[in-house]
Amino acid sequence: MISEQEIARINTLARKSKAEGLTEQEKKEQKELRQKFLESVRGNLRAQLNNIDVVNPDGSIENLGEKYGKTGH
Repeated sequence: MISEQEIARINTLARKSKAEGLTEQEKKEQKELRQKFLESVRGNLRAQLNNIDVVNPDGSIENLGEKYGKTGH
């Protein structure tokens, strides 16, 4: 999970990058924070998809997470 402070830092670095450029250390930090953000988004999406139930034409309910596996990657 990514914190609000980390999201704020991503935004700060993005603005600074456009305005004046980043140091090598800031570029590294930005890359790490972006990666953490993407992992968080992917994990949240995967969790939502794993909790979707589909009603089949015969009336049975099928959980997509159980059908396709609740993989962590």
